Amino acid sequence: MNDPVLVVLIVLLVLLVILLFSCVKIVPQASAYVIERLGAYQGTWNVGMHFKIPFVDKVANKVMLKEQVVDFAPQPVITSDNVTMRIDTVVFYQITDPKLYTYGVERPIMAIENLTATTLRNIIGELEFDETLTSRETINTKMRATLDVSTDPWGIKVNRVELKNIIPPADIQNAMEKVMKAERERREAVTRAEGEKQASITVAEGKKAAAILEAEAEKATAILRAEAEKEKTIREAEGQAEAIMKVQQATADGIRMIKEAGADDAVLKLKSLEAFEKAADGKATKIIIPSEIQGLAGLATSFKEVITKE
Repeated sequence: MNDPVLVVLIVLLVLLVILLFSCVKIVPQASAYVIERLGAYQGTWNVGMHFKIPFVDKVANKVMLKEQVVDFAPQPVITSDNVTMRIDTVVFYQITDPKLYTYGVERPIMAIENLTATTLRNIIGELEFDETLTSRETINTKMRATLDVSTDPWGIKVNRVELKNIIPPADIQNAMEKVMKAERERREAVTRAEGEKQASITVAEGKKAAAILEAEAEKATAILRAEAEKEKTIREAEGQAEAIMKVQQATADGIRMIKEAGADDAVLKLKSLEAFEKAADGKATKIIIPSEIQGLAGLATSFKEVITKE
């Protein structure tokens, strides 16, 4: 171990091993390495293990191939009706060519930011303030198309551009808030009026329906009452007719029984006197009896009270 030559050899061996390990490069997924040899572009390493020549090859740039997003600060823009506002944008981009991305432009992200601001000013300058607030999708589409074409020489593809926020001046923002407040109050008043109108219509329809039902109930009651009176009258008439029929039947039965008993004319005449007595009903003061009935001497005494009844 005290031999200096041996120590030097060990040191050189260790340095050689370190150098060999440093020449082995592993490119991860969704990445690419741009390699220069003696200062000139040599090639692009994709995913996997690669070896470079010591002191000759150099990794000039490590490029991420995944889609990336960058949020740019608000930029002042002026509309066609001279309204100054501030708009911040979000750009989604992806590197498609590591070589162009490395050698195409210095500081690509700054270049995209400046290009975005310029494109935004050009597009907004053709629109009025109200159109700017309602045409976000149109602005996004125009900006994406312009940026995609402009960044092709840099090996960058712009997938999407979004207007993150539109900040109008303070005085216009206050005016917009007042307009929105007035609009909300107007809608509230209209809604309240519609509700009251609907309530009045509902109440009126309810009263109308109640009146119709009441009238129908009264009509039905009257019909039922008339039907009842009619039924009562019919029953009374039927009762009277039945009573008359029974009286006539009883009279006929009495006459038939008298005849069947073989009664003579004197008996029939006595029955006639009984009929006159019933006709007087205790109220007549005088009854005129036919002469043939008065000829019955034997019956004069029996009906003396009938002739002179008061």
